[in-house]
Amino acid sequence: MRGTGGESITPDAVREFKPPHEHDDAVTSVGITTPGDLDVKRFNAWLGDLLRTQGPDIFRMKGVLSIKDHPERFVFQGVHMLFDGRPDRPWGREPRKNTLIFIGRNLDRAALNDGFRACLA
Repeated sequence: MRGTGGESITPDAVREFKPPHEHDDAVTSVGITTPGDLDVKRFNAWLGDLLRTQGPDIFRMKGVLSIKDHPERFVFQGVHMLFDGRPDRPWGREPRKNTLIFIGRNLDRAALNDGFRACLA
């Protein structure tokens, strides 16, 4: 490093700044987007089992679902084992589809996709 007069400058101290946390490579996200309507009983059973068995590892989930025989979109969100959902605006002319995301630790992408697809009507 050079000063304004071109002379060499040596710092009195060097400090490395490091964030207070380390990234955990086991934390990932799994997004699912698929057309079709859900069988509400199958979906409730699958999600209930998922939250019972993996709830502590699921940090966040949210999505918009297409439930069979329901004209409205169903929006939901969850944190760990807490789940909240409600009907939203009607689908109207918009193509019906399911879009959801899970963020958590040790998520099995294939198992989540297979389990969700098994809930389709």
